Amino acid sequence: MAHYKKIESALIHGGIYGDKTTGAVNVPIYQTSTYEQQGLGQNTGWEYSRTGNPTRAALEALIAELEGGAAGFAFASGLAAITTVLSLFREGDKILISSNVYGGTFRLLDQVFQNFGIRYAIADTTDPASFEAAITPEVRAVLVESPANPLLTITDLAAVSAIAHRHGLLSIVDNTFMTPYLQRPLELGADIVVHSATKYLGGHSDLIAGLAVVKDAALAERLAFLQNAAGGVLGPFDSFLLIRGIKTLGVRMDRHVENAEKAAAFLQAHPAVERVYYPGLPDAQGYTINRKQARNGGAMISFALDEKHDIRTFFSSLKLIALAESLGGVESLVCHPATMTHASIPRDIREAVGITDSLIRLSIGIENIDDLLLDLEQAITESEVP
Repeated sequence: MAHYKKIESALIHGGIYGDKTTGAVNVPIYQTSTYEQQGLGQNTGWEYSRTGNPTRAALEALIAELEGGAAGFAFASGLAAITTVLSLFREGDKILISSNVYGGTFRLLDQVFQNFGIRYAIADTTDPASFEAAITPEVRAVLVESPANPLLTITDLAAVSAIAHRHGLLSIVDNTFMTPYLQRPLELGADIVVHSATKYLGGHSDLIAGLAVVKDAALAERLAFLQNAAGGVLGPFDSFLLIRGIKTLGVRMDRHVENAEKAAAFLQAHPAVERVYYPGLPDAQGYTINRKQARNGGAMISFALDEKHDIRTFFSSLKLIALAESLGGVESLVCHPATMTHASIPRDIREAVGITDSLIRLSIGIENIDDLLLDLEQAITESEVP
């Protein structure tokens, strides 16, 4: 039985802690592809590292505990995790997705799974009634991001999961932006949680990884089969790095959010900023729902400058904040969703949901907030059109 009750302790001591053989406080890196067996049908519980590896198993036990699920699964990337989860479905099935999701998720459904007869439809999951009206007989699941990428829209996860279950659907939540430190979708009724662990869970922009957690044992058995059959697993060294990153998740997220709240207030008050998307602002869409289901608004901000400012000049004028894809690292990153993270979504669909060419997405890091605000201020000033 665990000798702790709070997630801050579970981040460090959860899952499989340490090494009983040597007393090492860190799980070793079992850098091996295979395991010697004592005889036919006799092994130590390990046979081949695609099927199972002790370092990866420690990570999978950790994320399962943090999300409150029956089992966790580690993959080579966030998209590998989503690919494996979507492999639960078959030809003729349809997946409903939020109106704004990560472009890679959209591309996977639009250009890969449609080839196998698994279709998708975009639904407004921020409105439970609209979401329920979109359910047709062939729909088998809903895949939700909350906050969604990149407009930070909020979905009532408990309401959507309840509707999904009433219609016999699986509820899948991408919890990348919040992490289990800020939001626990399985406790809100979701069946599966996925993460791009590359982001906040890893936290240092030095690995690529994906995680999935399922609520019940039957679903865990199905996903374990697919993980082994498809083989897109996370290697032992990256599993070790990810465990190490998760240990500091709590203190990092506290600083990320502290900075983000100040940055969002700064941007909202700035005369050059036309609109700010941040669920921690009281006038944000879904603010009340987010406060109910998450600890705070997280550390992702999107915003748009007014027409008197040139965004290309804004990006090139930043000195401290790096123009780069990805998010969730200790360093602040900025990107242009329309041409970077969401470029795979057709322009008409992007613009219909609000992902315009003027939109800027900002991942707030853990630097000194005064330095970040100074960088934003000087870049906005430099971007003013003469």
